[in-house]
Amino acid sequence: MQYEVSNIELFSSLLDNAYMGRPKNFSREEMLEKAIPIFWKQGFSDTSLEDLERATGVNKSGLYSEFRNKEDLFVECLRYYLASQQKRGLLTEEPLGWKNIETFLKRGPHRKEEQKGCFSISSMREFAILPDEVHAIVAQSRATMKRLLVKNIEAAGSTMDPESVAEMVLVFFSGLCIEYNLTSGKNSRARKIGSLMKVLRSF
Repeated sequence: MQYEVSNIELFSSLLDNAYMGRPKNFSREEMLEKAIPIFWKQGFSDTSLEDLERATGVNKSGLYSEFRNKEDLFVECLRYYLASQQKRGLLTEEPLGWKNIETFLKRGPHRKEEQKGCFSISSMREFAILPDEVHAIVAQSRATMKRLLVKNIEAAGSTMDPESVAEMVLVFFSGLCIEYNLTSGKNSRARKIGSLMKVLRSF
């Protein structure tokens, strides 16, 4: 029996080495794009290595050739997601002002079946078990969003304190992203955004 187990382990090792010696037939970007929906839907703790293999179409050796472990893959998924969000430019469209903020609230949250709300905000529910690096990435992202919000609020000529309003908008946005995971409420969300923007524009 011990001889058979040793043979199995040797065969598995040879397969892994053979795989690592072959040219990659996948890209890092493709792996991240396919892994994000799994982490987003199931969360970090409930996503297994087998889930990631099925989602990406890349086996364990391939995953470990790109990422140190599951934590590293999650961190890179978060970085990739936030970078893609920034490229959308929802808060940098000229001219700056309330219209950008309204667009940010309406179009910022995602609405796909397995990607609702915001991946970054969804990850916050597992902060207790996620690497400290995730905390830092999310904090930096929110600081960037706040800075962009402040610029738009200042451009709108509001009499309210831009920093305080930006913080309020961020809290509102977080709530919207959570609501997107509910089965209903589309009309309610539109109404809430409209009400908030009416209040903001009045000052």
